[in-house]
Amino acid sequence: MNSVSSLAYVHPEAKLGDNVVVEPFAYIDGNTEIGEGTRIMTHATVLSGARIGKDCTIFPHATVAGIPQDLKFRGEDTKAIIGNNTIIRECATINRGTASKGFTKVGSDCLIMAYSHVAHDCVLNDHVILGNSTQLAGEVEIDDYAIVSGGVLVHQFSRIGAHVMIQGGSKIPKDIPPYVMVGREPIVFVGLNVVGLRRRGFTSERINSIQEIYRYLYQSGFNVTQATERIEKELPETEDRNHILEFIRSSSRGIVRGNMEG
Repeated sequence: MNSVSSLAYVHPEAKLGDNVVVEPFAYIDGNTEIGEGTRIMTHATVLSGARIGKDCTIFPHATVAGIPQDLKFRGEDTKAIIGNNTIIRECATINRGTASKGFTKVGSDCLIMAYSHVAHDCVLNDHVILGNSTQLAGEVEIDDYAIVSGGVLVHQFSRIGAHVMIQGGSKIPKDIPPYVMVGREPIVFVGLNVVGLRRRGFTSERINSIQEIYRYLYQSGFNVTQATERIEKELPETEDRNHILEFIRSSSRGIVRGNMEG
């Protein structure tokens, strides 16, 4: 049974699953769907095009499915899709898509901290964390288990690989390949995200194998093309190796550079 405050506004065409909680002064527009067990807290705003999964929490003053901040937007019928068990904290904003993709997506088990912004046509996969005040420009893609610390600015069309850790306050103009840590100013590769990988159950053998791949990329003196060719020829084929190579070769912006100091 739903619990909807008489002081909230819920459009008659909004679709609410079972056991949804809508607190006083929340606003839920038409053309919205909210999954069972989700809580919409006071002063949260859910606008047309929102598709929110099960057991999510939308904190006060957060806005889901605001129209894109893109001058090319012409009022297309687009969506902002939120997976299950995702938390959207105070004053965070998630815009819906444009004609480019037709949707913005935040996956399941994500944490979008206060004052963060997810722009039009971004795709965040599962278990992603955005720190406070992190800002994603349009069409950014972030893979599973990536952690983007507070105050990070991500350039449009950038890609952030799985299991990445990004230092707070960083500016991201390039793609960040999987499994690494990046930081400093300007942004550079600073090592493997060993702690994160161990927490995710990666074995020491697997971590060492990934480490060897990044030695070729960042410590061999080869350029990226030369390094990827040698990785393919000289290192054993594994799922991680293939994933890293595919990421690098499909990068349109190029990957973050190495640390010239070491």
